[in-house]
Amino acid sequence: MTAKKNFQLPKSIEKLGDLAYNLWFSWNPDVRDLFREIDIELWRKCGRNPVEFLQKVDPQKLQSAADDSSFVGKLQKSWDAFTAYMEQADTAYRKNYPKMLDHTIAYFSAEYGVHESLPNYAGGLGILAGDHAKSASDLDLPLVAVGLMYKHAYFMQQIDREGQQVEIYHKLNHERLPICPVKDEHGEPLLVSVPLLDHDVFIKIWEAKVGRVSIFLLDTTVEQNSEEDRNIIHSLYGGSRDTRIRQEIILGIGGLRALRKMGLNPSVFHMNEGHSAFLGLERLYEYLNEGMDFKTALELVRATSVFTTHTPIPAGNEAFDFDMMEKYFKDFWPKLEISHEKFFDLGRNTNIHQHENFSLTILALNLSGMANGVSKLHGEVSRRMWQKVFPGIPTKEIPIGHVTNGVHSFTWLHREMIRLFDEHIGKDWREHIRDNQYWDRIFDIPNDVFWETMQKMKKNMVDHVRRYYGYRVERYGEDRAGYPAPEEILQDDILTIGFARRFAPYKRALLSFRDPERLKKILNHSKHPVQILFSGKAHPANLAGKDLIQQINRHSLEEGFRGRIVFVEGYSMNNARAMVSGVDVWMNTPRRPLEASGTSGQKVPINGGINFSILDGWWVEGYNGQNGWAIGYDREYSDNELQDAEDAESLFNLLENEIVPLYYKRDKHGIPNDWVEKAKLSFHSTITQFSAHRMVWEYLQKYYMPCMRRAEKYMQEEYRELYQFTRWKNRVQRLWKDLNIHFRAEDMDEDRRVLSAGETREFTLLVNSGGLKPDELKVELVLERHDAHRGHQNMKLFPMGMVAEFGENHFEYRASVTAGNDGSYRINCRIYPVHSDFFNTHETRLIKWLD
Repeated sequence: MTAKKNFQLPKSIEKLGDLAYNLWFSWNPDVRDLFREIDIELWRKCGRNPVEFLQKVDPQKLQSAADDSSFVGKLQKSWDAFTAYMEQADTAYRKNYPKMLDHTIAYFSAEYGVHESLPNYAGGLGILAGDHAKSASDLDLPLVAVGLMYKHAYFMQQIDREGQQVEIYHKLNHERLPICPVKDEHGEPLLVSVPLLDHDVFIKIWEAKVGRVSIFLLDTTVEQNSEEDRNIIHSLYGGSRDTRIRQEIILGIGGLRALRKMGLNPSVFHMNEGHSAFLGLERLYEYLNEGMDFKTALELVRATSVFTTHTPIPAGNEAFDFDMMEKYFKDFWPKLEISHEKFFDLGRNTNIHQHENFSLTILALNLSGMANGVSKLHGEVSRRMWQKVFPGIPTKEIPIGHVTNGVHSFTWLHREMIRLFDEHIGKDWREHIRDNQYWDRIFDIPNDVFWETMQKMKKNMVDHVRRYYGYRVERYGEDRAGYPAPEEILQDDILTIGFARRFAPYKRALLSFRDPERLKKILNHSKHPVQILFSGKAHPANLAGKDLIQQINRHSLEEGFRGRIVFVEGYSMNNARAMVSGVDVWMNTPRRPLEASGTSGQKVPINGGINFSILDGWWVEGYNGQNGWAIGYDREYSDNELQDAEDAESLFNLLENEIVPLYYKRDKHGIPNDWVEKAKLSFHSTITQFSAHRMVWEYLQKYYMPCMRRAEKYMQEEYRELYQFTRWKNRVQRLWKDLNIHFRAEDMDEDRRVLSAGETREFTLLVNSGGLKPDELKVELVLERHDAHRGHQNMKLFPMGMVAEFGENHFEYRASVTAGNDGSYRINCRIYPVHSDFFNTHETRLIKWLD
């Protein structure tokens, strides 16, 4: 990428311009410090955007930096680190997969939160995608990413005098962002087009370099487009339903066409949430254009696609009415050579109102051979949620796995923690993020040194919050609308709790206010005071979420809460970095099981903080009894009021009896040794297990690599093995209706099918295979607790061996089983197809049960 720099730099610091155009700076504080050193106030005013900074900075200040040998030396050191990073030959991927270097993974997401200088994100989904790209770069995965380049940043939040959220939208000047246009061989912007209704919409492509990874961002602000089409990508998650479907057509279909136009032919396609699911339709269309039939094309698309679902809330999954789909895709299904009904079956969904629509989540599940949730619990929730897509398959076996989210440690570590690691852990710590044993060294750091580092970070956060809080109350005038002055909020020597996330009712931001007087006593204890920072945005259309924000701001004016409850407006990556590194405790109170993963709490322990959370999302896996506190119980509720009451009581009890006393338990030097030890345990349990490096490597091994290998296999000899597999699958589907199973006559009696505790019995199953061969079938005897809820959910499986063949397609299977000692069991049987190419047991979604 050659950046067109709209600025001139003195020769001795020209490299600063190149560093400004690679978002590697976002996880390298030494580079950011160079800009801060030139003009810290302008750096802040420009939103820490190095490109805009270099366009606006006083040339005399640049010249002063260029004449400063110390500055030039620091720049050269950063440049050497950057070039060494980019040219490193022994990266994790290259060392482990030297024969897979010619593959490419394409990652599609509607938003990317790499750094606040590229405000192309709304919240957690984008931050995760940004961290995914950064860790893919660090590990040197052959990954390219595709997204949308919005005309306006996601709204900037201000809080008005009444405590209400106000949304302010800023139009982005793309020429002032750390991105560059992709150009053709003539030096002109590279364009692709997609059909929308009765015309083509043209798309240009921006490239954001994230270390070794490129994120390609699609933009319809093109001269050839009408004004309406130029505004398709107006803002993130905004506009009408027409706008949303157009954005998602641009992302999925336009994104694939952009990759092809740039000469990129990925082996694996990863859809991060359902927004890009139309990608799969375009891939089907490509293969049909090559001469494939629909079923063969579908197998190839599925074999090379991965889908990650992020939301356990039905309303959060994108879906369109059939009329809307017909409006935009009426010319598409004929190109796929399938009927109207078959096309709609790819995404057919019945929502909670018993209304049929076209679900992009279901479309993605139907077009992907691999699918996952973003935590272990979310995987379980997703399997229940989407069971209707896999009829007859037990919930536990539904092929939706999980890869628990993680965070890019280098992005979220405070510079004080980095300094601590350099001095006490070892200069090579960056190479050991995935090596948990290496981090045993954290326990060797003296407690007073660790505590001093935490206090420095807290002081930094207090200064940061007071500065931005001051901007807020200054807008209100002399009376500050009754809010305290900046110097009256926050103390850097008392227990500080943070709560920052999207404001939606299920996050239960007001749970700690359920007993206001009890909370006031905790906050205002004469010897052991506490303060709580709140921050986060509500979606502009989420009135309930906006009301929660207003209630917290109103509470912060009350006597007893004043100065102890602070709402930080304008939650952003910049504010997040300050909060996750400065608070002592991170509080999270979602209504279980509605938190898919959550990653904010993973950023706190690596900076010395401790989690205090409901057992939901990632914390179910993260909590080990020693590394933080679990609010409530490891269970789910049918009664929301009971859940709120029990969780609130647990929250208050933990604060009063464990958290506050532990924090203020000091030795004669003022060091809370037990607290520091808990903080170290919190760190050690998080730094590796919940890093984005672990996450991306898990995606690679669990999903990307199997897809790559299957792609290699199927692409050879003009798709010979793909056609063989498709013919096999077609044959199985055709013969399946003729297959049937039943017990031998003496085993049919219902009483004989019930085994008492510890009883052993042999059973014989007779199978009419309908023409399928025994090695194409898996036959299993199933033990289910006799008193358990039906639905094939609590099972013990025993393979049945074929013992005889009698007549054409008739086989006898036998197995001996012993019931458990915990009660009586009932016998069942099932049969399903097997093939060596399968990613998962139920890839055909065919299964027959005895009953």
